[in-house]
Amino acid sequence: MGLTETLKAVSDPNRRAVLEMLRDGSLPAGEIAQRLGVSPSTTSHHLSTLKKAGLVLEHRKGTFINYELNVSVFEDVLAWVMSLKGESDD
Repeated sequence: MGLTETLKAVSDPNRRAVLEMLRDGSLPAGEIAQRLGVSPSTTSHHLSTLKKAGLVLEHRKGTFINYELNVSVFEDVLAWVMSLKGESDD
């Protein structure tokens, strides 16, 4: 779960759409698939990639699995991007 996996995960527009959906709160995979307009297996692949990158967390709720954002990873990426800016006296 490093920067390479994170950047790869956010390179796909469908995965970015999933992240935007989860911004408002957790959702089950079925609802994510419906909103994306893709098959459950495609959604599962996208969620798996996002999980491997540490961008989403899953929580079982009865027979459903809900997914939510893992904001700490986004904070790490933002800190890295800001470090590229460097310090300047200008």
